[in-house]
Amino acid sequence: MDTLAVVLEEPKRLVLRRLDLATPSPDDVLVEVSWTGVSTGTERLLWTGAMPPFPGMGYPLVPGYEAMGQVRWAGETSGRQVGDWVFVPGSKGFKGAHGLFGAAARTLVVPGARTIALEEGSGQDGCLLALAGTAWHAVVAGTEGDSPLVVGHGALGRLLARILRSRGADPVVWEIDPDRREGARGYPVLDPTDDPDRLYDRIYDVSGAQGILDTLIPRLTPGGEVVLAGFYSESVHFRFPPAFMKEARIRVAAEWKPEDLRAVARAVSRGELALDGLVTHKEDAGRAPDAYRIAFEDPRCVKMILDWRNVA
Repeated sequence: MDTLAVVLEEPKRLVLRRLDLATPSPDDVLVEVSWTGVSTGTERLLWTGAMPPFPGMGYPLVPGYEAMGQVRWAGETSGRQVGDWVFVPGSKGFKGAHGLFGAAARTLVVPGARTIALEEGSGQDGCLLALAGTAWHAVVAGTEGDSPLVVGHGALGRLLARILRSRGADPVVWEIDPDRREGARGYPVLDPTDDPDRLYDRIYDVSGAQGILDTLIPRLTPGGEVVLAGFYSESVHFRFPPAFMKEARIRVAAEWKPEDLRAVARAVSRGELALDGLVTHKEDAGRAPDAYRIAFEDPRCVKMILDWRNVA
């Protein structure tokens, strides 16, 4: 078997080509993908070559960890059935390319246990489950509080704000780009210069900006916490005296865990968390190189989705 896939041959060289698939085991499923998402954080670092080394990483690679599709074959011990709609957080089932992430392909071989069942009506918004799981993990793994700040109003920042509101908090969001201040749902989005005095008990940074801690720590209440929920390609550092005076806590939020994805899926199914309204751009998968360029370069692009339904 083979599949059409997005392949990063090397930094800044992205192509669409066919790859052979690994032979599925009884634990695996074969998923026909309908939509995949483009990450403007992780995948941008892979594109530029700035991603720090990870075990199993190398070029060429298939990017992506946000796929929504339908099971077309299910191994007898996979736990899935043909026809199930599932979210796939990536695959290693390729020959001739690394699958460190590995979701951006028309067909995926993946253990059934790694998939998350979603309703068919989830559509392209189902691709957002990984980002929602990342936001969920950042919130539930830390302390509670009524006055959180979210720094950055991209897709992850919006999901953080929605999850915080669903848990009874009243978040404020900072965003320096005027094009990204639209789309809020029940929370204010401010330029940081318009919010000069307020202190926050929790601050979630999803900007990935260098030196951001020296801006955020002085805005904490005493004993408050900064959560680094973005991705930082350079060393993270801060001035000690302000942190000492605040007795600040700094927490690095890892990406989602399987239980986070399941929790988010339950919250979505119960109507406690909405994933709609975050996808701003969609392109046919046959135009993948252009789609990735738009996702990485156009600040108006909050979330890019590739539509695989019209490619073989």
